[in-house]
Amino acid sequence: MAREGTRPVFDPAGHDGALREALQEVRAGRWMSMRTLLEQPMPWWQWTRRTQVLAAAAAGTDVVRAWRAEDPAGVAATVMQARVAVERALRAERAGHRRTHELWIEAWDAARTAAGAAPQDPVPWVCLLALARLDKKQQWKEHREPPPEPMLPAGPWGLLAEADRRDPFNREAHHRMLQFLFARASSPRLPEATGYAHRATQTAPPGSALHLLPLYVRVERYRNDGGQGAALDLHWVAEDAVREAEGALESWFARTGPAERSPLDLNHLAHALWGALLFPQAAQVFDALGPYVTPAPWQYRTAGREQAVDLFRQARARCRAAAPTPD
Repeated sequence: MAREGTRPVFDPAGHDGALREALQEVRAGRWMSMRTLLEQPMPWWQWTRRTQVLAAAAAGTDVVRAWRAEDPAGVAATVMQARVAVERALRAERAGHRRTHELWIEAWDAARTAAGAAPQDPVPWVCLLALARLDKKQQWKEHREPPPEPMLPAGPWGLLAEADRRDPFNREAHHRMLQFLFARASSPRLPEATGYAHRATQTAPPGSALHLLPLYVRVERYRNDGGQGAALDLHWVAEDAVREAEGALESWFARTGPAERSPLDLNHLAHALWGALLFPQAAQVFDALGPYVTPAPWQYRTAGREQAVDLFRQARARCRAAAPTPD
């Protein structure tokens, strides 16, 4: 539990000590700890999270290429090569890099290779789903398949189904689908993304991280509307905002163990409860979160990264002050 004066830190590993150790090694240019970690048995949710976090750190290095050179037939190395290639393509697209298309095709090939090497693994399909947003005109057939419901648009629904078939309600797969809808949203109201998020909460089982999807949509809507308004404004205290925050608390936070909660999801839930003026409930989430702040969603309420840390600290203190004192 982070106490009042604990300084927030940016650490994507959160409470996962083994992942933190592997990350440190990757940043130092070494891959052995990453291989040791990823070759251990683990549930799909943990495999998906760990490969995603490691890829973000490895994308600016040659560590995965060095690992693959030493172990060309290794399944974990093959999946990580796809992860890194996708991360590089997405970064290039955000930066407007001239090699974006080339990196996109390289990443698509790497993901398809990984899907063949690991046929039961959802991550290669998550990778392909992540790349769908680069096809802005939906020229690829797999990116404009009919939706599961009439109110949703055509999109990469087959890719999502492949990921879901291997790991039902895979958190990252559904977030990638949400990002695809954000990228094609036609208005600040984001109606398609909103409908998709609420559909996911209705079908997801208790404890699923999909119950937080409406919180991400609300943050995106705030960004589209300009953001950086009053610290506690009507956007966050509206009846539906309160209902979404309470729903995520009850359907996800109250029904999961600490290891399954990602720092990003905990930050979004703490932020939503604080914004909805549900301070005692938010204090519970801050306590579970510890010092692990993530830039989003706090940075969308401020002018920069450092101010986001200050806002996180202020919100945490306000919520803790309202929490009941233990007997």
